[in-house]
Amino acid sequence: MTDGVLIREVAPRLTFQDHMVPTEVKTEFLRRLLAAGLRSFELTSFVRPDLVPGLADAEELFARVPRPPGAEFGCCVGNRRGLQRALDAGADSACYLLSADEEFARANTGLSTEESLAELERTAALAADRGIGFGSYLIFAWGGPGGPPRGPADLEPLARRLLEIGVDHWILADSAGYAAPPQIRELARWALEHVPADNLTVQIHDARGMGLAALLPLLELGVRRIDASLAGSGGHPAMPGSQGGGLCTEDAVQLLELSGVGTGIDLSALVDTANWLEEEVGIPCRGFLRHTGPVPRAGRAARPLDFIW
Repeated sequence: MTDGVLIREVAPRLTFQDHMVPTEVKTEFLRRLLAAGLRSFELTSFVRPDLVPGLADAEELFARVPRPPGAEFGCCVGNRRGLQRALDAGADSACYLLSADEEFARANTGLSTEESLAELERTAALAADRGIGFGSYLIFAWGGPGGPPRGPADLEPLARRLLEIGVDHWILADSAGYAAPPQIRELARWALEHVPADNLTVQIHDARGMGLAALLPLLELGVRRIDASLAGSGGHPAMPGSQGGGLCTEDAVQLLELSGVGTGIDLSALVDTANWLEEEVGIPCRGFLRHTGPVPRAGRAARPLDFIW
């Protein structure tokens, strides 16, 4: 964390759950991200391999990835068995996959939302007993994947249940990219009435081009934990063909730094890794900086662009 902002890189989970690549490619990807200065990661999910086959190598990845001092490797889980696997693998933290959308809940973990809440209670008890950092997603918090938007009133019953269970670390995920700044503010303010700012992470997705616009309202509200995905990559096997990518990490880093928020991240190294991900690994990628180059600093010339005249 630098200047009070923590960027957690979720591409290792979000991207490779939708794109089958060998474990050694994932390991190389993480080496590159670490070299760029990133230190907080959602590494993978310990979930059913029949539902998310791209992450079937979760244990092997944890065993292979380098772990420099200060690096934090978290993961997702969908039940107690997944949490036990994460504990055995050496995960630093785990976050439960709770979906606000009933259909996606079943496609993602095989449980309904109500069944997921019952399993969450048992999983949280194991986490407390074992002393691992533990929280819960609210997937599709702002609405989706195909239904209408959601607001605080829709999520209040889930919030009450989470707090009754004792889970007060939340990740609000705009998994369908529904939220413009007014909706981001509304739901983040509501969440901050329930949990401390240090316990709230917002995971922005950019399916509709509004991802970067969400950053500054979150900072104004005191939210300092942001999830992003390199090159805006990502997706989910339960939603084939959808634009499931997260907020583009390199674009977010530039916006933060130009807004006076230091990140300690090497932007050039991020862009190089984003290009590697698309060109050498073959992952579909988005984002702006890897096409245009960053805004030049004093003493550094801008990258020439074909459309300048």
